[in-house]
Amino acid sequence: MKLDDFAILASKKDPAALNISKELEKLGIKVNYLEQDSIYSENIDKQISGKFYIFVSKHKSEKNLKSLTVHAPGNWHSADLGGKPGKVCKTSAFFLKHIFQILNKKAKASGLDYQVSLEVTHHGPYLENPCCFIEIGSSEQEWKDEKAAKVIAETINDAMFGFDKEKLKENWKSVILIGGGHYNQTGNKIMLNTDYAIGHIIPKYQFPLTLNMLNEAINKTIPHPAIILLDWKGLGSYKKEIIQLLEERNLKYERV
Repeated sequence: MKLDDFAILASKKDPAALNISKELEKLGIKVNYLEQDSIYSENIDKQISGKFYIFVSKHKSEKNLKSLTVHAPGNWHSADLGGKPGKVCKTSAFFLKHIFQILNKKAKASGLDYQVSLEVTHHGPYLENPCCFIEIGSSEQEWKDEKAAKVIAETINDAMFGFDKEKLKENWKSVILIGGGHYNQTGNKIMLNTDYAIGHIIPKYQFPLTLNMLNEAINKTIPHPAIILLDWKGLGSYKKEIIQLLEERNLKYERV
C-alpha cells in the first residue's frame, strides 16, 4: 500500500487523539480532524478518501490501567457506542499484526511502563472500508502523556511506511479468534510469536456465538481467514456448541 492509501482520523473532542495528532504532525503526517467523537463518525469514509483508516483515540477502562491498545471496530450485538447493531467493520489481519508488533517494540524501547494489548472487536463507527483503532488508556493522565503519544505516532509512521501486503502474505496466515477476555492475552501471544495474523476477535462475554457473528467475523477479515482459532480455555461452557456450529459449516479450526 502507498502512504496516500492511509487516512488517519482524530476527534477534536478527544484529548488523547489531539495529543497523538500533535506528534504525528511533527513527523509530517497528515491528520484528518473530526468534529464528533470517533466512535460516532458513521460512514466517515464517504467524506474522507482512503483505502485504510486509522483512528487515534483515548481508551477508557474501569481499572484505569496504563495501556496502549489496538483493535478493529464493530458490534456483535447492540450498537450502544456507535456503529450498527450486529455489524463489524472490515479490517486487515496483516496490518493489525504489523502495527501491533511495531507498537510492542516501540513501547519496550522507550521504557514506557504501559500494558500493550489487543482488544476484542467493539464499538463504532461503521465504515465500508477497512479500519482499526490505536489508543492510549485509560485516564486523563495517560491521554495527555506526550511520551505515550510519541510512541503511538512513531508506530503509525513506521507501520504505514513499512507495510507490504504481498511480502507479508508469503509468511502470515489470516485468522479470526473466538473466546477469551476483552484484553486478549492469547491473541497478544499469537500476534507476537506465530505466523497467524488475527483480524476480528469474538470474546466470551459476547457468547452464545451465532451464525451472524461468525459470518461477520469471517467476511470482514481481509484476507479471507485461512482458519479459525479457538481460545480453548476462554470458551468456557460453550465449547461443544461452538465446535458443532463450525463443523456443520465445514470450517477449519484449531484449539490454542
